[in-house]
Amino acid sequence: MQNDTAKFKNEFKKRLYNWVLRLIKFVDKLPKDSICGVMSKQLLRSGTSILANYIEASSASSKKDFINFFTHSLKSANESKVWLTLLRDTNKGDKKESEWLLKELVEIANILASSILTLKGKK
Repeated sequence: MQNDTAKFKNEFKKRLYNWVLRLIKFVDKLPKDSICGVMSKQLLRSGTSILANYIEASSASSKKDFINFFTHSLKSANESKVWLTLLRDTNKGDKKESEWLLKELVEIANILASSILTLKGKK
């Protein structure tokens, strides 16, 4: 049986993976104009980077390396918020889906930020 920490980590990884899947589907349905082309590429890059850096942390060679991967993941989450907000505020893409993606992303970013503070012993 998994302890609470292992269970939380596993659930968070699944939550993050599912968020990225929904992001990919959202980006795929965006209009094919020049503005969306640029923003969708940026959002896809930063959004998938959140998951990639989180996964990379599991094979970190040190605590400092581990924290760095989490920090990159958080930075990518913050960048993704910008792109999602711009798409929402320019009425590009599905409004309901962009709102869900943003809400979930805020929670994901908060978890990452809290984890970083805990890892650095500041919480």
